[in-house]
Parts: sequence; C-alpha cells; structure tokens
Amino acid sequence: MDSATAAIVHDFLPVVRLYSDGRVERFSGTDVVQPSTNPLTGVQSKDIVIDTNTDLSARLFVPKITNPNQKLPLVIYFHGGGFCVETAVSPQYHNYADSLAAEANAVVLSVNYRRAPEHPLPIAYNDSWAAIQWVASHSTNGGPEVWLKDYVDFNRIFFAGDSAGANIAHNMGIRVGSEGLNRVRIVGIVLFHPYFGGKEPIGGEIGNVKGKSFSDKLWMFAYPSSSGSDDPMMNPAMDPGLSGLGCEKVLVCVAERDFLRDRGWYYKEELGKSGWGGVVEIMEAVGEDHVFHLLNPTCDNAVAMLKRVVAFINEDKA
Repeated sequence: MDSATAAIVHDFLPVVRLYSDGRVERFSGTDVVQPSTNPLTGVQSKDIVIDTNTDLSARLFVPKITNPNQKLPLVIYFHGGGFCVETAVSPQYHNYADSLAAEANAVVLSVNYRRAPEHPLPIAYNDSWAAIQWVASHSTNGGPEVWLKDYVDFNRIFFAGDSAGANIAHNMGIRVGSEGLNRVRIVGIVLFHPYFGGKEPIGGEIGNVKGKSFSDKLWMFAYPSSSGSDDPMMNPAMDPGLSGLGCEKVLVCVAERDFLRDRGWYYKEELGKSGWGGVVEIMEAVGEDHVFHLLNPTCDNAVAMLKRVVAFINEDKA
C-alpha cells in the first residue's frame, strides 16, 4: 500500500495523524532552525547525539564564556507539544533556550525525545531519563561532551519544561527520588504551564467540558496503555511517591487564561502538603494564555517570568 492510499490508523486532529504505512503527518511544530552562535548574546548552540541506537539527541546551549574557570548551572529542558509535536530544534524552543542560557548564565540541554504516536509513552519518559543519566556520566570527567565537562557545575542541575515537557520534568524528578542519580545534585524544577490532569474535573475544568475532553483524549492518544487520567504520571496527586520528589525546590508558572491553570495550582497545593521536604513556589501571569512566553517572548509578563526563573536558578549560587 503506498502513502497515497494508506489507511489512517491513529488520528488526533488538529495535532497529528499516523498512517498504516508508518508515515506520520504533523500539523504544527514542524519548522526547524539550525544551531548557531547568537551575535547578540554570544550564546553558542550545537546538536549532539546521546544514543545512536534510539536516535536520542539534544541541542546544547552555552552562554558567552567570560571566565573559563567558572562552572555554570545546567538546565535540562523538555519541550512541550502534547508529547506529539514540536522538537528541541523548533524555532520557539531554540529561541527560549538561547534566552535562558544568556539571562541565567547557564548551560542548557534541550532534549529531543521521541514522540507519539509512532513512539507512544512511556518512550519519551525513558528517553528523557536516558538523557539525564548521560549527563550525569560527565560528572566525574567521563562522557564524550566537552562543553558539559568544561562548563557545568554538577551540583547545580535543574529540570525545566513547558506543558507536556513540564509533565516530563516532574516525572523525571519523581524518578530521581525513587531511583537516585549518583554524583549530581538536582537543585530544582521549573514547570511552565504543566500538562497534568485527573479523572474528576477541578476549577475551571468543571465548566469547560470540551477542554477537559481534549486534555483527557490527548493523554490517551500519547499513552494508549495508560490507566487513564488518574495515572500518577498524569495526575501527581494520585502518586503515593509524590513526597519523594528528588529536588529541593520547585517553581510552578501558570497563566490566568490557560485551561491548565487550575492543575498548576492544584499541583502546588498537593506537593506542599505531601510531606515533601522542599519549597514550592508559584507565579501566575495575569491575562495570559498557554505558553504565551514562547509565542510572545518580549511581552512584559514573559520578561518578568524569565527574570523569576533566572532568580530561581541563581539564588542558590555559592
């Protein structure tokens, strides 16, 4: 059967479509930009392969180096896109990582995990964990990546992500807490507009049946073998291991008009009362919608949020 006559076997419009011949058609997030040196900020970027067997890769960003002896924090970033679209080399994710590296004076590793539907969850989680372990392998001067060995302070590592990527960042923190990660310290996690859910609607979800249905269906599209919206990977409140989150602090960023706003607040409340020993903060952008900071990075609220994230990363600086 050729691609012109291949049957649709997995469909989630307007996001992505999978055909019986293995072809995937994505309806957004397909643009890419090449790695470069930003002439305005001095940030350098390059693409690296982490695992040739799975094609797991990442884009690595290093800020302008003024003191070669200074070790910098590392932000491991997980892009959003409903686990289905966008990549680490999409323009908006490249630009945001570049800005974060420049403003925080941090190294940023943006993970190109494999996406659903051709690679359903938990593959993205496993890829992300593999990337974290690969990073940790450099902490004793091992590992192949010179930029990590030369510039990173492995006692100042952060996870960050937006939307589905924030879901990944949280679940990687849970995995650090349950499995451990030798020779590195995960200081904090930044969650931008996290994609969480749950069987029972909360807050604004109660009056937004269409939005709730979309969220629930997207989760099952990306993770067909999941138990549903109360899967602890989707609903952290259902996770008996929430108190074991493997970091010291969390910053949750929500937007007033975002359908996922109430899930961000709920996460903050549940984590705070779980018995976890860290500090959780929340920042709400008034009048803004989902991932506004990627779509309009120069608006006042996006600039303010980036400043808050930079402070969150650097306030622990020795």
